[in-house]
Amino acid sequence: MKVVVTGGAGFVGSNFIRYLLRNVPDCRILNIDKLTYAGNLNNLSDFFTDSRHHFVREDICRQSTMEKLIRGWEAVVNFAAETHVDRSLMEPEKFLRTDVWGVFSLLEASRRCGLKKFLQISTDEVYGSLIRGTARESSCLSPSNPYAASKAAADLLAFSYYKTYGLAVSVVRSTNNFGPFQHPEKMIPLFITNALENEKLPLYGDGRQVRQWLFVEDNCRAILMILQRGQTGQVYHVSPGVGHRNISIARMILRLLGKPESLLQSVKDRPGHDRRYCLSSEKMRKLGWRPEWSLEKALAATVKWYQENPGWWGALKKGAFQEYYRKQYGGQTC
Repeated sequence: MKVVVTGGAGFVGSNFIRYLLRNVPDCRILNIDKLTYAGNLNNLSDFFTDSRHHFVREDICRQSTMEKLIRGWEAVVNFAAETHVDRSLMEPEKFLRTDVWGVFSLLEASRRCGLKKFLQISTDEVYGSLIRGTARESSCLSPSNPYAASKAAADLLAFSYYKTYGLAVSVVRSTNNFGPFQHPEKMIPLFITNALENEKLPLYGDGRQVRQWLFVEDNCRAILMILQRGQTGQVYHVSPGVGHRNISIARMILRLLGKPESLLQSVKDRPGHDRRYCLSSEKMRKLGWRPEWSLEKALAATVKWYQENPGWWGALKKGAFQEYYRKQYGGQTC
């Protein structure tokens, strides 16, 4: 298996590479990452000497370069994206460039090079907020923010290459991932690291927004299954099937760390904040996938990882990241 992984120094991308190297002995991986603030080669430091993994620092928007790099490889799994909703509200142009133009660049390069498979990694946010019920793979797209809109556009563009050019495209839409190596701007690692530093845990609004939290290893296993056995021209949902309120997740983290609930702090809700996401994963379950990690077990393992790796996340919470959160929360350092 010769796989190009774009965005492979980011959270899910690096976890996927680790999963491949541990579970597919004959794999070869070309890891392409621009190394923005969210890309971190320390995520893969224990595999630097593995001859099966080759890293190239490059921007996926450079189509001619992508074509040169991926020629001769079998498949592309595209994790490369701007992903943080809050940032998309302030800098939407970056999201359109990477999440739409970057995907076009990769699709065109893959078409020209005759790659056998193209996996577009998407998100449950493309469906927007669901008051009730469950989104299926055929549900209408209704994104609420620039990030979600950019991902929805990329999904549609990818399927146009399947229908028009016959490129073997599949789209993977998973629910909120969490686990080791996730940047501390995201909710769960932000709450864990803030609690470790006895700082406030900033909850948007009333904290009753509902998300289906998926441990990153379960997602990586699903993505590999789709890469190996999934049908082209299909969307696959990856979801644990159970939703939890954000405030419940925050309380679980505080209990695991033995911290008081007085650290919870309500902050002004962000514009267009979706209230509830809910995906059906029946198609993945028919393919043979089931989540192996319960929320409680996965959250405990994640908390332990951040407790044991303060050097990894401590540097990320300084400088530009700290300034960003000062702006977000009106002068409060989070």
